Amino acid sequence: MAFRVYTAPPPKGCERLFKTVFSAEAKAFIGELYTAFQSDIEELYRRRIKRRVELDTHNQLPDFLSETKAIRENLEWRVDPIPARLRNRKIDCGDVSPSNRLHFKKALNSEANGIQVDFDDGHCPTWTNQILGYSNIIEFVSGSMPGVPTVPQAPVLMLRPRAWNMVEHHVLVNGEKVPGPVVDFAILMYHASAQLYASGSGPFFYLSKLEGYKEARLWRKIFVWAEHKLGMPVGSIKACVLIENILATFEMEEILYELRTHSLGLNCGIWDYCASIINKFGTRQEFRLPDRSKYVNMQKHFLESYCKLVVDVCHKRGALATGGMNAKMLPAGNSHVREEITQQVCMSKKLELELGVDGFMLYDMQLIPAAKRMVDELIPSDNQLHKREPSLIVTAADLLSLPEGSVTRNGLILNITVGILFIKAWLQGKGVFVYNGAVEDSATAEISRSQVWQWIRHEETLEESGEVIDMPLILGLVSDIIKELRLNQTVSVAEEPLLLTAAQIFLEVVSKRDFPEFITTYLNESHAWLTHQQPVYQQSKL
Repeated sequence: MAFRVYTAPPPKGCERLFKTVFSAEAKAFIGELYTAFQSDIEELYRRRIKRRVELDTHNQLPDFLSETKAIRENLEWRVDPIPARLRNRKIDCGDVSPSNRLHFKKALNSEANGIQVDFDDGHCPTWTNQILGYSNIIEFVSGSMPGVPTVPQAPVLMLRPRAWNMVEHHVLVNGEKVPGPVVDFAILMYHASAQLYASGSGPFFYLSKLEGYKEARLWRKIFVWAEHKLGMPVGSIKACVLIENILATFEMEEILYELRTHSLGLNCGIWDYCASIINKFGTRQEFRLPDRSKYVNMQKHFLESYCKLVVDVCHKRGALATGGMNAKMLPAGNSHVREEITQQVCMSKKLELELGVDGFMLYDMQLIPAAKRMVDELIPSDNQLHKREPSLIVTAADLLSLPEGSVTRNGLILNITVGILFIKAWLQGKGVFVYNGAVEDSATAEISRSQVWQWIRHEETLEESGEVIDMPLILGLVSDIIKELRLNQTVSVAEEPLLLTAAQIFLEVVSKRDFPEFITTYLNESHAWLTHQQPVYQQSKL
């Protein structure tokens, strides 16, 4: 099929890297992949819209599917054997944007088992960041990056392309902007898969924000197509699916079944998952989520049930179940505070391990040695595949029953602050920022702005004062927060215009009549962000 690929010109300073990354052959691979699956991708988007309308119009709730009951009840099938390099997934570095070369190299030199090489939650997809990220991965995989181990000796790369909600503004095929995951997957496969496969180290992927098993089926078809095109055996690609959408929770076994030749397991987090509940059901009274800083954690019944179900489904089918990322950062200096934080992190992750997960992620690599000692003591073998609860029964009610609780003033302020500072970081081309001793990414931004939107919609009240959470209250708090950020020098004088822009965008998002599904999609399409990109397209006719 004939197609035309257009790319924006390289950003200043990235000309040489761009020429390597977006070679004529690489662009042809993007074009072939997109045209081969364009109709399937469009069907994915239509199916999501249809499902949302059905949920809203008929007040539906998700449940385990009757049409796939035979798959769930068939105890004979398993995913293909886990590759040797993936049998120990105890500790991964999370939110590692490959565009941040220093952080990427630090992760490669760490004691972690793996690295979540992130083009999604911990990454801002500016054109410069995309090119730098691809280039750094290519350089490492080719063995030409100085100061890091070789591919077989470094932590294994778990490549995380963008989710289907993100579009790549700088790449068009036949006049259409290409979904971000297509561009990410195509570039990474074309440039890195042969070396990764030859060293027994991949290609391995994280798949974000899937909403059901039919989306897993599409990824399987893409995997098989790419393996065929690149001369790799079927099943060479392996993927871990992040179960961060409430609808996907009811189709986990089906997702593993669809990817059984390519699956290495499922991952359970917390904040994207909670945000998805507000996304799908946030206008309903029974789905009001209380203050996350006080009333929401993995010990709450709905989240513990979700985690237990992920573990049971995975281990029953021979797949690994991994937990989410702890975002705590160790401060410089004070050894007492550092020890206290280390113990808190280890304790919280120990609780997840006791539920049966095979590993988890950390952002701060300084925490890895202590966490590794704790994990190895608790799990002397590579994983906990043997661990199951044969009597476990998790119902739809278990997964959909939210905890009781209200809203604290501090919780509201935290959510507003995180939302504004995340938007500011994005306007600066950054996917993460550090606030109050923890790294914040799009997952925490999602739950933060989602809760504020929901609390306004339901006119929740503050538990201390009884004040109604409405736009006048939010506007007053935003003004106070901006003053506070100036006073404590969290924001420099030069950054103030961006801070004010970010605050305005945040106020737009939380006051929308209809809930914007993803904060990253909203920002990715916003005029304020796009004006920093200004793509001008160059044609490659293929």
